[in-house]
Amino acid sequence: MQATATVLVYSDDANTREQVRLATGRRPAPDVPLVEFVECATPAAVLTELDRGGIDVCVLDGEAVPMGGMGLCRQLKDEIFNAPPVLLLMGRPQDAWLATWSRAEAAVTLPVEPVEFAGALASLLRRKALAGA
Repeated sequence: MQATATVLVYSDDANTREQVRLATGRRPAPDVPLVEFVECATPAAVLTELDRGGIDVCVLDGEAVPMGGMGLCRQLKDEIFNAPPVLLLMGRPQDAWLATWSRAEAAVTLPVEPVEFAGALASLLRRKALAGA
């Protein structure tokens, strides 16, 4: 198992980014690596970080302004070869179809519920580790 996993968190709301950090803790499950966060408040910052490489999972806020995480996810999946898996934060459960349209690998609703979020993030980290093995 790798020592750490890098998770990019995109939201224009610092409170949402904090909810993600608190729900994750040092690691979302005992069988996945420790997590380091890269926080982004703009779509341009997300693209810059992804160009640098080393991102294991992206957490994108579907309610972010000016560009929501769903549209950004779709763009990443279209434009970046082997884009990292995406966990989408949705405003309403009824938006699950939009998460599918955006090609996100997982989605949870806001506000962040720690157990649900940690489980979804851990699942993506496990899948990423298996894909890289």
